[in-house]
Amino acid sequence: MKFAGGSQTRRGQFMRDASQVGCGFVEIASAFAAGSVFSYSSSSSSSSSTRATRSSTCVKPSRAYRMASKGRASGHDGHEHKQLLVAGAQREDELRSSSKNEDSFLGSALKIGAKSAAVALGALAVGLVVKASLNGVPDMVDKPPIAEKKPAQVLFGKVAGENRGESPMDPPRVRMDDYFWMRDDKRKDPKVIRHLQLENAYTKYATKHLEAERKALYEEMLSHVQETDESVPYRHGQYMYYHRNVKGLSYDINARKRVGSEAEEIVLDENELAKGLSHCDVRALEPSPDHTLVAYSLDNMGYETYKIYFKDLATGKLLNDRIDRDTTGSVTWGINNDVVFYTTQDEAHRSYKVWMHRLGTDCATDVELFAEPDEEFSATYFKSRSGKYLFVGSQSTDTSEWWYLDLSTVRPDQKPELVCMQARRDTIEYDPDHWNNERFLIVTNQDAAKNFKVMFCSIAAPSSAYWKDLFPYDPSIKVDGLSVFEDFIVMRGRQGGYRQLWFMNSKDPANTRYVLDLPEKAHVVGPGVNKEFTTSVFRFSYSSMTTPRQTWDYDVVSKARTLLKEQPVPHFDRSLYSSERLYAAAPDGTQVPMSMVYRTDKMKKGDASPLFLYGYGSYELSIDPSFDAKYLPLLDRGVIVVLAHVRGGGEQGYTWYDPGARYLTKANTFTDFIACAEHLIREKYTEPSKLAIEGRSAGGLLIGAVLNMRPDLFAVAIAGVPFVDVMNTMSDSTIPLTTGEWRAWGNPNSAEFYEYMLSYSPYDNIARQKYPSLLVTGGLYDPRVAFWEPSKWVAKLREYKTDSNPVLLKIDLDVGHFSASDRYRYLRERAFDLAFMLDQLGLVGKK
Repeated sequence: MKFAGGSQTRRGQFMRDASQVGCGFVEIASAFAAGSVFSYSSSSSSSSSTRATRSSTCVKPSRAYRMASKGRASGHDGHEHKQLLVAGAQREDELRSSSKNEDSFLGSALKIGAKSAAVALGALAVGLVVKASLNGVPDMVDKPPIAEKKPAQVLFGKVAGENRGESPMDPPRVRMDDYFWMRDDKRKDPKVIRHLQLENAYTKYATKHLEAERKALYEEMLSHVQETDESVPYRHGQYMYYHRNVKGLSYDINARKRVGSEAEEIVLDENELAKGLSHCDVRALEPSPDHTLVAYSLDNMGYETYKIYFKDLATGKLLNDRIDRDTTGSVTWGINNDVVFYTTQDEAHRSYKVWMHRLGTDCATDVELFAEPDEEFSATYFKSRSGKYLFVGSQSTDTSEWWYLDLSTVRPDQKPELVCMQARRDTIEYDPDHWNNERFLIVTNQDAAKNFKVMFCSIAAPSSAYWKDLFPYDPSIKVDGLSVFEDFIVMRGRQGGYRQLWFMNSKDPANTRYVLDLPEKAHVVGPGVNKEFTTSVFRFSYSSMTTPRQTWDYDVVSKARTLLKEQPVPHFDRSLYSSERLYAAAPDGTQVPMSMVYRTDKMKKGDASPLFLYGYGSYELSIDPSFDAKYLPLLDRGVIVVLAHVRGGGEQGYTWYDPGARYLTKANTFTDFIACAEHLIREKYTEPSKLAIEGRSAGGLLIGAVLNMRPDLFAVAIAGVPFVDVMNTMSDSTIPLTTGEWRAWGNPNSAEFYEYMLSYSPYDNIARQKYPSLLVTGGLYDPRVAFWEPSKWVAKLREYKTDSNPVLLKIDLDVGHFSASDRYRYLRERAFDLAFMLDQLGLVGKK
């Protein structure tokens, strides 16, 4: 039930676990995480609610996950770890500025020790600044704020005392930034906060006429939610674990029952944790090996730094043990209840140290197991499903290095010794796992295997000189990862543009491999929750654009399949909807796939229907054609929904990312998206006046770039937490997560990348031209895409654009990258976005 030692990406997201499969066809992680990120998740694949950041003990991060989790990847409807198929409380959390919440927040701080209190008080100080400045800002203003221009020099290249990467330009190049003053790392500059509040006040005024439409959309989306629901229980030891949701409550109730019993035990009620908080994200929830304790991690700010707590499940009381460091939220038990492992972040939000905590001791005495000094690499770890080994890794975007630890040798009073499998080699990646007692399996791109292959070695001789192919490399299959059990192995990957699962006997994998056949060609499939190492049953999730998420058990011996649950979607008749696969020709002739879904009775080709086009195209993350009830309001109004599988993603394998749209080919992402829009217009599916587009995080970069390049193609755009200030952000190593992404985007401090990155950076290429209507959103505590990026972008757009179309900025002053943690509040946020879009398309009040 936990997320294992993953790092972060700024424009990347914490990828969703298997239970997300089918939750949203615009939420790429839904299938991505299921198929290639984690072996299994804490939440059942048929659960009604999952978190992007929670998974099980045997979590082995895949290569694509590492890229996403270290950067700015985002969930692709903007709230990637919130599902609209999940119910939640019908209240919005009160702002921290209320005196009641201030008292509660302070009280919590005083209970958790001096260091945590300091952190909490610092956060409270931000809240007090927000409250103080709010007193002088009207609830609504009828004009957008005019941002003051304060030209500031920004240096690109060598700067004394700063890490500017390899071979920075010397002397450095200089660019001027009129809105650099909006950067506020501490989030408490009264002038900056006031500007954000004025932006929010103007947005509220400009959209006040949509209040009824927002309410209708919210109620419509809620009507497709089974508000009281329960995940499919999964076995873990002598218990069946699950979580459930209750109508009127915002968060999960995590529970269990002993095998053979109907008596429920509450493991953790997140609704209780959330009281008095404006944000509540439980990332890890990990039962101890004997199931008497549970470890969990909590972020109450949205900044993605977590404290770790331990709960006695017999008494319901918290232990004195608390890990008050700034952790990534991951926590894994050792072979028994004596120790846990976790990772911490540096000041730039990079996961860089792995620790061992001995229960019953102060975290100040914890043992530093591993530290990664190279700022382009991040530290991670996972525990094998066999429970015998802990793997500790150091990974960059394209290079990895792993150590292993026999957990049976760990002593609480001694520092364990890690054994290196294979020292890092530039651009060579590998991911190990434990197999057949005396062997390791390895997924790697060694030997020019661009789409990765599976190798093996003995534990006694783990270096690459002794690796052997498990079966021959097949370039048509992109291997994402393995799920290893005692008697069988599941390989996760892609073929033909879709996710697949391959099964093989553990004793003779090379000669027993077969792919699981699935009912629809266009589908999403991935692992569910599989905690037991000794089993013959594999749980998986399945969905398509017209099939809600299903949870299945597959018996590898009998080949029998059992449907355990299809996620209930009230008021949904699948017979009314159809999906298709389309292709657009990019300027270089590459065929770019698109997935389309529509109401059969409301769409007729040639009638130029309103159309919503979504894109992402970064980090090798795939937008897969899964089900998403959030878009039923669009479909039911006759809007066609299309996913553009542009280069930069991983839909067509690793080469779709590199060399497809990485480094000096990144512009292919943008020209692919434009080609998709042009194809849809040319084939009369839509026309520019009816075409809406959206992208989030790194997808916001896509939106910003195409608006500069071809603003005439689109009527309205939504850019969520958009990564638009590419040059400034990627040149500054003090900004969280930048150094780790030089290997994804390039480093503008280098002459090799400066001009090319400048050529597409949205903020730097705003022109004096007409732009479509635009809604931009962000979060004050976002560590991946800082709030000042969308704020600066909007200010400059208003200065340059030559039309009267609205450009609105909405900054949530209580959340980070992943928007509201309260799922009902999340629905309201999505209703806000959709209402703006429908208004600009002339569809308000029409259904």
